[in-house]
Amino acid sequence: MQVPKLTIGQFTFDKPIVQGAMGVRISSYPLPPMVANLGGWGMITTIGLGGDEAVHRDYPRISNEALVAEIERCCQLSTKPMAVNVMGALSNVNDLIDTAVRSGIKIVVYGAGIPLDLPKLVPDLSVNLVPIVSSARLVRIILSRWAKKYQRLPAAFVLEGPLAGGHLGFNQYELDHPEIFNLKNILAEVLAVVRPYEQMFGQKIPVIVAGGILIADVPYWLSLGAAAVQLGTLFVMTDECPAAPEFKQAYLEAKPEDVHIIHSPVGLLGRVIHSPFLDKVAAGQVKIECPYHCITSCEIKTARFCIARALYNAKLGLLDDGLIFAGANVHLMDRIIPVSQLMAEIIEGIEASPLSLPS
Repeated sequence: MQVPKLTIGQFTFDKPIVQGAMGVRISSYPLPPMVANLGGWGMITTIGLGGDEAVHRDYPRISNEALVAEIERCCQLSTKPMAVNVMGALSNVNDLIDTAVRSGIKIVVYGAGIPLDLPKLVPDLSVNLVPIVSSARLVRIILSRWAKKYQRLPAAFVLEGPLAGGHLGFNQYELDHPEIFNLKNILAEVLAVVRPYEQMFGQKIPVIVAGGILIADVPYWLSLGAAAVQLGTLFVMTDECPAAPEFKQAYLEAKPEDVHIIHSPVGLLGRVIHSPFLDKVAAGQVKIECPYHCITSCEIKTARFCIARALYNAKLGLLDDGLIFAGANVHLMDRIIPVSQLMAEIIEGIEASPLSLPS
Protein backbone atom coordinates (compact mmCIF):
# COMPACT_ATOMS: atom_id res chain seq x y z
CA MET A 1 0.00 0.00 0.00
CA GLN A 2 1.16 3.50 -0.79
CA VAL A 3 1.56 5.69 2.30
CA PRO A 4 -1.02 8.48 1.99
CA LYS A 5 -0.42 11.99 3.23
CA LEU A 6 -2.97 13.72 5.42
CA THR A 7 -4.21 17.16 4.41
CA ILE A 8 -6.01 19.35 6.93
CA GLY A 9 -6.90 22.68 5.36
CA GLN A 10 -3.69 24.35 4.22
CA PHE A 11 -1.48 21.83 6.00
CA THR A 12 -0.15 18.51 4.72
CA PHE A 13 1.29 15.88 7.03
CA ASP A 14 3.65 13.33 5.49
CA LYS A 15 2.28 10.45 7.57
CA PRO A 16 -1.37 9.52 8.23
CA ILE A 17 -0.69 9.30 11.96
CA VAL A 18 -2.39 11.48 14.55
CA GLN A 19 -1.33 11.56 18.19
CA GLY A 20 -4.43 11.70 20.35
CA ALA A 21 -4.67 14.37 23.03
CA MET A 22 -4.73 12.74 26.45
CA GLY A 23 -5.37 14.64 29.64
CA VAL A 24 -4.40 15.30 32.30
CA ARG A 25 -0.93 16.14 30.87
CA ILE A 26 -0.44 12.58 29.58
CA SER A 27 0.18 13.84 26.05
CA SER A 28 1.85 17.11 26.95
CA TYR A 29 5.36 18.29 26.01
CA PRO A 30 7.52 16.80 24.52
CA LEU A 31 5.20 14.29 22.83
CA PRO A 32 3.26 16.52 20.35
CA PRO A 33 6.29 18.27 18.82
CA MET A 34 8.20 14.98 18.54
CA VAL A 35 5.30 13.49 16.55
CA ALA A 36 5.13 16.63 14.41
CA ASN A 37 8.85 16.57 13.65
CA LEU A 38 8.50 13.00 12.39
CA GLY A 39 5.77 13.91 9.90
CA GLY A 40 2.71 13.12 11.98
CA TRP A 41 0.05 15.33 13.50
CA GLY A 42 0.90 16.24 17.07
CA MET A 43 -1.94 17.37 19.32
CA ILE A 44 -1.57 19.58 22.39
CA THR A 45 -4.03 18.85 25.18
CA THR A 46 -5.63 21.69 27.14
CA ILE A 47 -6.96 19.46 29.91
CA GLY A 48 -5.57 20.05 33.37
CA LEU A 49 -2.49 22.02 32.40
CA GLY A 50 -2.93 24.28 35.43
CA GLY A 51 -2.44 21.41 37.87
CA ASP A 52 -2.25 22.15 41.58
CA GLU A 53 -1.61 25.83 40.99
CA ALA A 54 -5.19 26.38 39.88
CA VAL A 55 -8.02 26.89 42.35
CA HIS A 56 -11.65 27.74 41.74
CA ARG A 57 -11.29 31.51 41.80
CA ASP A 58 -8.38 31.72 39.34
CA TYR A 59 -8.83 28.50 37.35
CA PRO A 60 -9.52 30.29 34.02
CA ARG A 61 -6.50 32.59 34.30
CA ILE A 62 -4.06 29.88 35.31
CA SER A 63 -5.42 27.49 32.67
CA ASN A 64 -4.91 30.10 29.94
CA GLU A 65 -1.39 30.91 31.14
CA ALA A 66 -0.51 27.22 31.29
CA LEU A 67 -1.81 26.67 27.76
CA VAL A 68 0.24 29.58 26.41
CA ALA A 69 3.33 28.14 28.10
CA GLU A 70 2.61 24.66 26.72
CA ILE A 71 2.18 25.98 23.18
CA GLU A 72 5.38 27.99 23.43
CA ARG A 73 7.36 24.97 24.67
CA CYS A 74 6.01 22.75 21.92
CA CYS A 75 6.69 25.35 19.24
CA GLN A 76 10.26 25.74 20.44
CA LEU A 77 10.81 22.06 19.72
CA SER A 78 8.98 21.99 16.39
CA THR A 79 8.01 24.50 13.72
CA LYS A 80 5.57 21.99 12.20
CA PRO A 81 1.81 22.59 12.51
CA MET A 82 0.26 21.17 15.68
CA ALA A 83 -3.32 21.14 16.92
CA VAL A 84 -4.85 22.12 20.23
CA ASN A 85 -7.52 19.81 21.61
CA VAL A 86 -10.35 21.15 23.78
CA MET A 87 -13.28 19.56 25.58
CA GLY A 88 -16.63 21.19 24.99
CA ALA A 89 -17.64 20.27 28.54
CA LEU A 90 -14.91 22.44 30.05
CA SER A 91 -16.22 25.43 31.95
CA ASN A 92 -13.61 27.64 30.25
CA VAL A 93 -13.59 26.04 26.80
CA ASN A 94 -14.23 29.29 24.93
CA ASP A 95 -11.37 31.01 26.74
CA LEU A 96 -9.02 28.15 25.86
CA ILE A 97 -9.99 28.24 22.20
CA ASP A 98 -9.46 32.00 22.08
CA THR A 99 -6.09 31.65 23.83
CA ALA A 100 -4.97 28.92 21.42
CA VAL A 101 -5.93 30.95 18.35
CA ARG A 102 -4.26 34.09 19.69
CA SER A 103 -1.15 31.98 20.30
CA GLY A 104 -0.98 31.10 16.62
CA ILE A 105 -2.64 27.68 16.61
CA LYS A 106 -4.29 26.94 13.25
CA ILE A 107 -6.01 23.63 14.06
CA VAL A 108 -8.56 23.31 16.86
CA VAL A 109 -9.92 19.85 17.68
CA TYR A 110 -13.17 19.88 19.67
CA GLY A 111 -14.44 16.89 21.63
CA ALA A 112 -16.80 16.06 24.52
CA GLY A 113 -19.54 18.26 23.18
CA ILE A 114 -21.44 19.23 20.04
CA PRO A 115 -19.77 22.30 18.48
CA LEU A 116 -22.86 23.71 16.80
CA ASP A 117 -21.58 27.30 16.79
CA LEU A 118 -17.81 26.82 16.81
CA PRO A 119 -17.45 28.77 13.51
CA LYS A 120 -18.99 31.79 15.25
CA LEU A 121 -16.39 31.57 18.02
CA VAL A 122 -13.58 31.11 15.47
CA PRO A 123 -14.56 33.09 12.36
CA ASP A 124 -10.97 33.13 11.05
CA LEU A 125 -11.08 30.80 8.04
CA SER A 126 -7.35 30.12 8.33
CA VAL A 127 -8.06 28.23 11.56
CA ASN A 128 -9.12 24.65 10.83
CA LEU A 129 -11.92 23.29 13.00
CA VAL A 130 -12.07 19.54 13.64
CA PRO A 131 -14.92 18.02 15.69
CA ILE A 132 -14.52 14.69 17.45
CA VAL A 133 -17.60 12.53 16.80
CA SER A 134 -18.89 9.05 17.55
CA SER A 135 -21.79 8.65 15.12
CA ALA A 136 -23.00 9.51 11.63
CA ARG A 137 -25.98 11.25 13.22
CA LEU A 138 -23.71 13.73 14.98
CA VAL A 139 -21.74 14.30 11.77
CA ARG A 140 -24.98 15.06 9.92
CA ILE A 141 -26.08 17.55 12.60
CA ILE A 142 -22.77 19.42 12.50
CA LEU A 143 -22.52 19.50 8.72
CA SER A 144 -26.08 20.70 8.29
CA ARG A 145 -25.72 23.43 10.90
CA TRP A 146 -22.37 24.74 9.71
CA ALA A 147 -23.34 24.64 6.03
CA LYS A 148 -26.64 26.48 6.50
CA LYS A 149 -25.65 28.99 9.17
CA TYR A 150 -21.96 29.62 8.44
CA GLN A 151 -21.39 28.39 4.86
CA ARG A 152 -18.43 26.51 6.28
CA LEU A 153 -17.43 22.88 6.75
CA PRO A 154 -15.18 21.19 9.28
CA ALA A 155 -11.62 20.72 8.06
CA ALA A 156 -11.90 17.08 9.16
CA PHE A 157 -13.63 14.78 11.62
CA VAL A 158 -12.02 12.53 14.22
CA LEU A 159 -14.29 9.50 14.50
CA GLU A 160 -13.74 7.86 17.88
CA GLY A 161 -15.03 4.30 18.16
CA PRO A 162 -16.25 2.35 21.20
CA LEU A 163 -12.84 0.76 21.94
CA ALA A 164 -11.24 4.09 22.84
CA GLY A 165 -9.82 4.94 26.23
CA GLY A 166 -11.05 7.63 28.56
CA HIS A 167 -14.46 9.24 28.20
CA LEU A 168 -16.63 7.61 25.56
CA GLY A 169 -19.35 8.92 23.29
CA PHE A 170 -21.35 5.70 23.68
CA ASN A 171 -23.92 4.45 26.18
CA GLN A 172 -23.89 1.05 27.86
CA TYR A 173 -26.33 -0.49 25.36
CA GLU A 174 -24.08 0.50 22.47
CA LEU A 175 -21.00 -0.86 24.22
CA ASP A 176 -22.85 -4.13 24.86
CA HIS A 177 -23.69 -4.55 21.15
CA PRO A 178 -20.39 -4.33 19.26
CA GLU A 179 -21.86 -6.26 16.34
CA ILE A 180 -23.87 -3.11 15.58
CA PHE A 181 -21.91 -0.26 17.13
CA ASN A 182 -18.39 -0.86 15.88
CA LEU A 183 -15.93 1.47 14.21
CA LYS A 184 -16.16 -0.23 10.81
CA ASN A 185 -19.92 0.23 10.60
CA ILE A 186 -19.82 3.78 11.90
CA LEU A 187 -17.01 4.77 9.51
CA ALA A 188 -19.02 3.57 6.50
CA GLU A 189 -22.03 5.57 7.70
CA VAL A 190 -19.96 8.70 8.30
CA LEU A 191 -18.30 8.55 4.89
CA ALA A 192 -21.73 8.27 3.28
CA VAL A 193 -22.92 11.38 5.14
CA VAL A 194 -19.77 13.37 4.32
CA ARG A 195 -19.69 12.75 0.55
CA PRO A 196 -22.63 14.98 -0.49
CA TYR A 197 -21.19 17.91 1.46
CA GLU A 198 -17.77 17.39 -0.12
CA GLN A 199 -19.40 17.56 -3.54
CA MET A 200 -21.56 20.54 -2.61
CA PHE A 201 -18.64 22.63 -1.32
CA GLY A 202 -15.87 21.16 -3.48
CA GLN A 203 -13.90 20.42 -0.33
CA LYS A 204 -12.49 17.19 1.04
CA ILE A 205 -13.42 16.34 4.62
CA PRO A 206 -10.92 13.76 5.90
CA VAL A 207 -12.24 11.28 8.44
CA ILE A 208 -9.67 10.15 10.98
CA VAL A 209 -10.49 6.98 12.92
CA ALA A 210 -9.60 6.37 16.56
CA GLY A 211 -10.20 3.86 19.32
CA GLY A 212 -8.38 0.61 20.04
CA ILE A 213 -6.20 0.78 16.93
CA LEU A 214 -2.98 -1.25 16.88
CA ILE A 215 0.02 -0.95 14.55
CA ALA A 216 -1.13 -3.89 12.42
CA ASP A 217 -4.61 -2.37 12.04
CA VAL A 218 -3.56 0.82 10.29
CA PRO A 219 -3.55 -0.45 6.65
CA TYR A 220 -7.01 -1.94 7.17
CA TRP A 221 -8.53 1.37 8.24
CA LEU A 222 -6.85 3.24 5.41
CA SER A 223 -8.24 0.70 2.94
CA LEU A 224 -11.75 1.39 4.26
CA GLY A 225 -11.48 5.08 3.48
CA ALA A 226 -10.09 6.59 6.66
CA ALA A 227 -7.70 9.44 5.90
CA ALA A 228 -5.55 8.68 8.94
CA VAL A 229 -5.56 6.96 12.31
CA GLN A 230 -5.46 8.61 15.72
CA LEU A 231 -3.56 6.71 18.39
CA GLY A 232 -3.60 7.21 22.13
CA THR A 233 -2.63 4.06 24.02
CA LEU A 234 0.27 3.36 21.66
CA PHE A 235 1.68 6.85 22.19
CA VAL A 236 1.50 6.43 25.97
CA MET A 237 3.94 3.55 25.49
CA THR A 238 6.67 5.78 24.10
CA ASP A 239 9.75 7.25 25.73
CA GLU A 240 8.56 10.76 24.95
CA CYS A 241 5.20 10.44 26.72
CA PRO A 242 5.60 12.38 30.00
CA ALA A 243 3.41 10.03 32.07
CA ALA A 244 5.13 8.59 35.16
CA PRO A 245 6.86 5.19 34.90
CA GLU A 246 4.21 3.76 37.23
CA PHE A 247 1.49 4.81 34.78
CA LYS A 248 3.21 3.07 31.88
CA GLN A 249 3.89 0.01 34.04
CA ALA A 250 0.17 -0.29 34.68
CA TYR A 251 -0.29 -0.53 30.92
CA LEU A 252 2.39 -3.21 30.66
CA GLU A 253 0.83 -5.28 33.45
CA ALA A 254 -2.81 -4.88 32.39
CA LYS A 255 -4.82 -7.99 31.61
CA PRO A 256 -8.14 -8.02 29.71
CA GLU A 257 -10.06 -8.44 32.95
CA ASP A 258 -8.36 -5.34 34.41
CA VAL A 259 -10.07 -3.04 31.91
CA HIS A 260 -13.35 -1.62 33.20
CA ILE A 261 -16.10 0.78 32.17
CA ILE A 262 -16.92 3.29 34.88
CA HIS A 263 -19.45 6.05 35.35
CA SER A 264 -17.46 9.27 35.38
CA PRO A 265 -18.54 12.21 37.55
CA VAL A 266 -18.90 14.21 34.33
CA GLY A 267 -21.85 12.08 33.22
CA LEU A 268 -20.08 9.90 30.67
CA LEU A 269 -18.86 6.33 30.62
CA GLY A 270 -15.10 5.91 30.68
CA ARG A 271 -12.67 3.07 30.03
CA VAL A 272 -10.01 2.61 32.71
CA ILE A 273 -7.52 0.14 34.10
CA HIS A 274 -8.37 -1.14 37.55
CA SER A 275 -6.33 0.48 40.30
CA PRO A 276 -6.44 0.64 44.12
CA PHE A 277 -8.13 4.00 43.72
CA LEU A 278 -11.24 2.40 42.23
CA ASP A 279 -11.49 0.10 45.26
CA LYS A 280 -11.35 3.14 47.54
CA VAL A 281 -14.05 4.86 45.50
CA ALA A 282 -16.29 1.77 45.71
CA ALA A 283 -15.79 1.67 49.48
CA GLY A 284 -16.68 5.33 49.85
CA GLN A 285 -13.22 6.15 51.16
CA VAL A 286 -12.45 9.03 48.78
CA LYS A 287 -13.13 12.55 50.00
CA ILE A 288 -14.60 14.68 47.25
CA GLU A 289 -13.14 18.12 46.77
CA CYS A 290 -13.73 20.42 43.83
CA PRO A 291 -10.77 22.74 43.42
CA TYR A 292 -11.71 23.93 39.92
CA HIS A 293 -15.27 23.05 38.78
CA CYS A 294 -13.53 22.51 35.46
CA ILE A 295 -16.31 20.42 33.85
CA THR A 296 -19.74 21.98 33.51
CA SER A 297 -21.51 18.59 33.56
CA CYS A 298 -19.80 17.39 36.75
CA GLU A 299 -22.37 16.71 39.45
CA ILE A 300 -20.31 17.85 42.41
CA LYS A 301 -22.91 17.01 45.07
CA THR A 302 -23.24 13.38 43.97
CA ALA A 303 -19.74 12.78 42.55
CA ARG A 304 -17.73 10.15 44.37
CA PHE A 305 -14.39 11.64 43.37
CA CYS A 306 -12.79 14.55 41.54
CA ILE A 307 -11.83 13.23 38.15
CA ALA A 308 -9.38 16.05 37.43
CA ARG A 309 -7.48 15.29 40.63
CA ALA A 310 -7.60 11.54 40.03
CA LEU A 311 -6.23 11.85 36.50
CA TYR A 312 -3.50 14.24 37.61
CA ASN A 313 -2.45 11.84 40.38
CA ALA A 314 -2.23 9.00 37.86
CA LYS A 315 -0.02 11.08 35.58
CA LEU A 316 2.31 11.60 38.54
CA GLY A 317 2.35 7.85 39.26
CA LEU A 318 0.25 8.09 42.44
CA LEU A 319 -1.93 5.15 41.47
CA ASP A 320 -3.43 4.62 44.93
CA ASP A 321 -5.19 7.92 44.32
CA GLY A 322 -5.22 7.94 40.53
CA LEU A 323 -7.53 7.00 37.66
CA ILE A 324 -5.83 5.32 34.69
CA PHE A 325 -7.56 5.87 31.36
CA ALA A 326 -6.68 3.37 28.60
CA GLY A 327 -7.98 1.89 25.37
CA ALA A 328 -9.64 -1.53 25.15
CA ASN A 329 -6.48 -3.15 23.75
CA VAL A 330 -4.15 -1.95 26.49
CA HIS A 331 -3.55 -5.57 27.55
CA LEU A 332 -1.62 -6.04 24.28
CA MET A 333 0.97 -3.40 25.21
CA ASP A 334 4.28 -5.14 25.95
CA ARG A 335 7.04 -2.57 25.41
CA ILE A 336 8.02 1.07 25.64
CA ILE A 337 9.72 2.44 22.53
CA PRO A 338 10.74 5.81 21.05
CA VAL A 339 8.14 7.72 19.03
CA SER A 340 10.43 7.40 16.02
CA GLN A 341 10.31 3.60 16.23
CA LEU A 342 6.54 3.50 16.67
CA MET A 343 5.94 5.68 13.64
CA ALA A 344 8.52 3.82 11.55
CA GLU A 345 6.84 0.50 12.31
CA ILE A 346 3.45 1.91 11.34
CA ILE A 347 4.81 3.14 8.00
CA GLU A 348 6.57 -0.15 7.35
CA GLY A 349 3.30 -1.96 7.97
CA ILE A 350 1.45 0.28 5.52
CA GLU A 351 4.09 -0.17 2.81
CA ALA A 352 4.11 -3.95 3.25
CA SER A 353 0.33 -4.32 3.21
CA PRO A 354 -1.30 -6.10 0.23
CA LEU A 355 -4.35 -3.90 0.74
CA SER A 356 -4.87 -0.80 -1.36
CA LEU A 357 -6.23 2.68 -0.80
CA PRO A 358 -9.78 3.28 -2.03
CA SER A 359 -9.99 4.97 -5.40
